Amino acid sequence: MGKKGSWKENFQTNFTRIAGKIAANKLLLTLRDSFIIVAATSMIAGFAIMIQNVFVDPTNGLVFGKQGLRLGLLISGSWSAWSASGLFNGLTTVGNLIGLISNGSLNTFAVLLVVIFSNTFSRKYFPKSKEHMTSVLYALGAFFICMPWKFQYTPTGSKKAINVLNYMDTTFFGTKGVFAALLISGFAVWIYNKILEKHITIKMPDSVPPAVGRSFESLIPGVITMAVFIILTGLSTSFTGETMPELLLTALQKPAMAISGTGLFAFVSQTTWSLLQWFGIHPTSIWGPIFGLTWNINDTQNMLGQAHHIYSTLFMNFSTVAAGSCSVSPVLALILFSKRAAAKKVSKISLMPAIFNISEPVTFGLPIILNPLYFIPWLVAQPLAFYIGLFFNKIGFIGPIVNNVPWTVPTLLSGMLYTGSIAGLIVQAVIVVATTAIYYPFVKMDNKLNPDVAKDAALDEAHKESEKELKTSQA
Repeated sequence: MGKKGSWKENFQTNFTRIAGKIAANKLLLTLRDSFIIVAATSMIAGFAIMIQNVFVDPTNGLVFGKQGLRLGLLISGSWSAWSASGLFNGLTTVGNLIGLISNGSLNTFAVLLVVIFSNTFSRKYFPKSKEHMTSVLYALGAFFICMPWKFQYTPTGSKKAINVLNYMDTTFFGTKGVFAALLISGFAVWIYNKILEKHITIKMPDSVPPAVGRSFESLIPGVITMAVFIILTGLSTSFTGETMPELLLTALQKPAMAISGTGLFAFVSQTTWSLLQWFGIHPTSIWGPIFGLTWNINDTQNMLGQAHHIYSTLFMNFSTVAAGSCSVSPVLALILFSKRAAAKKVSKISLMPAIFNISEPVTFGLPIILNPLYFIPWLVAQPLAFYIGLFFNKIGFIGPIVNNVPWTVPTLLSGMLYTGSIAGLIVQAVIVVATTAIYYPFVKMDNKLNPDVAKDAALDEAHKESEKELKTSQA
């Protein structure tokens, strides 16, 4: 028994230590923090697109369209009359205006990432630098130097594409340019600050104002940084016929996206997600940067209607209910099946937070974290929920998730909003029932393993009741 306990202890210690080191890696932290900041604009855009698709869309929306309440038909009497109505045209105009928010967020995701990543990279790797925003300036300059200043355009009615020169291919402003944004901006910040550290700068007299002095100080490092990327762009186009963003898209981003679209990647991500949670390690510290380079890109393309990816963080949030291993399930299992007074109390306290997808009260209160009894159901619930959602997608009951819903929206309601139809609510209901059922035998086992706790609690309750009756009779 001692050896077994020792093995468990060693495994727990080593796993926590390795995961902790990975989570504390400076580059991963930089990537994670950058994606979290840029994700704020994507969330706003996603919320706007959800409103557009679910509530405003007069054709396929949940309120006026053919999929939900069908108010358009009720208002006008027929779909043809509804399509010709002023309200239909007004809703279409409002929807188009709401869609413009994508131009300042999803369609310029890579540009926003250059700004945020270069600033975060500079602060974490060069904390002594006086002007982090100057690093951002040259990172942006380097990114635009490397961009393809030509694109192909097929005129309406023509079958042949023509080359448009001296105009930037803005498709790399969006998800196509994510890898280029990270690598180019990171390299630019590194070159600029390394030259600055070697004091290869223009020194101005002390009488010159500090802001002017720092501006001149950045000139030589800035010129060298820009020159490096001009040379790299020249070499790239000369030897491969492609600019650096195009080359990076082909060599890195497409293979990474292909790997993230496999069932193996999905399985590993979902099982390790709940495993990390069980050890008390927040999974986003490790998976956040990886999803930022893969499934988050799928999210953006789905929301913009550019693709129909099944695997995405939106789909994970929909199926596993805010990526929380369906935290409402253990709470429901305790309420329905537990006979332990302490567990019942925890479940009652945890119910309201769990409805809004906050799992900490039950994971730390029961606890589930580092509790061997609940290891199996906690580990299994996340992938099971994910694959139930995947099954319903494969049979065509729900489509790819295109709406971004705030993670605190209650279960079932969020399912309807994610999919824009009642089908999402039904799928989430099935997921909640299935994941709650997993906990049933383990809650029963908990009742048997802790009979004294349950008995003592029952005796205490009976004792209180008898005291109450005695006081009543005396009165």
